[in-house]
Amino acid sequence: MAALAKAQFSVYIESQQNFNETEAILYTLNGSKDIIVTKEKVKNNSWLFKYPKKYVGMMKVYFPNTNNSVTFISENKDVNIKIDTKDTKIQNIQYKDEANELMSNIQEYSQKKELILPALVQIKEYYKDNTEFGTALIKEMGKLSGTNTAIDPVKHPFIHYYNTNYNKFLSADMAKKVSQEEIINFIDKSGDMLESSSLLRPVLVSYLNVGGNNNLNSSVDQMINKLNVETPRGQTVLSELIDIFDAYDMTEYKTKYLSLAKNLKCTINDRLASTIKSNSDTDLGAVFPNYTFHSPVNTKSKTIADVKADKKIIVFWSSTCSHCENELPQLLKVYKDLQARKVEIIGLSLDADKNSYTSKIAAFPWINDSELRGWNSSVAEKYNIHATPSYFILDANNKIISKPNHVGDVLEYFKLK
Repeated sequence: MAALAKAQFSVYIESQQNFNETEAILYTLNGSKDIIVTKEKVKNNSWLFKYPKKYVGMMKVYFPNTNNSVTFISENKDVNIKIDTKDTKIQNIQYKDEANELMSNIQEYSQKKELILPALVQIKEYYKDNTEFGTALIKEMGKLSGTNTAIDPVKHPFIHYYNTNYNKFLSADMAKKVSQEEIINFIDKSGDMLESSSLLRPVLVSYLNVGGNNNLNSSVDQMINKLNVETPRGQTVLSELIDIFDAYDMTEYKTKYLSLAKNLKCTINDRLASTIKSNSDTDLGAVFPNYTFHSPVNTKSKTIADVKADKKIIVFWSSTCSHCENELPQLLKVYKDLQARKVEIIGLSLDADKNSYTSKIAAFPWINDSELRGWNSSVAEKYNIHATPSYFILDANNKIISKPNHVGDVLEYFKLK
């Protein structure tokens, strides 16, 4: 019990009185996946989470009713945050514990260095060094050109780990200088903080892009063989790679490595098991996992399965998606023809803004629904959605009979093109 008490820390978040939120959800991180830890109700405009074991890495608190989130770090010490809000939106975040205040300052400095310094260099060409403004420019450029305050790896192990490896593998001036062998060695030898750092996914993308990567198969196989997919680290990396290939529409590679994952004979960790399941549930021939509507329009049905039609077109979209802006009107043009064939369209939106969503669906007479939680919506993970628009065509028994890539494929399937 003494060890448990020593490892325990709390996350305290305070809001203003006008923040209309009753519940908050605490997440940890595994690779690029948020893992729900617990939920808490508001008490005196604040939320207090007790974490009963050691955790070092990225965390997030999500407010589901207002679709706000706050990200922060844990170094296994108490976290203290105050949020300033206006109406239903967070306007400013005050990190009041030492670790998060330091991390916030470092990231602010890095952003200024990356975004402002190049602009100052260009401006300097128009001012002489001995002028008042020219002198001020030189001073500010000097500040931004230097390195940030050294981080004590003993006092702040996660901040040191994150910034050291971000600067080495992902910063604009270093990423192109790192070899694939160095990245593989980093992932292979890195400690437990890798999975909780948020670095794994972008480092893997960087690995795939190093040197133009003319032989992707060989590069990925080299990493997979080195890491060993029978280990937890190897399986998490395999899961991340499958998701990356899915997100970038690299079907050949996704199919190859998903097949590798499915054929493993060893114990599968939770992360890889989740990836295998979400893909299997939405594969051709599978019965589309049922979904209970939240606030549907143009239907009295309670679930997707309740909707009666010979075929159903499921489209995941968003009012902020430019491709959706182009593709959904094409469905609108043929909607009456589809209805005549007893085909129904069900639009599931990944919107977060209610006004944008409501305005857009006024033009779409088919069934529409949204949780209004953006990419925090449950449908994103449940149906393995990585981009919008995404389509599924179901038969009368809700079996997946086609997974079109674009609206043109949908029209071609129904011979309406």
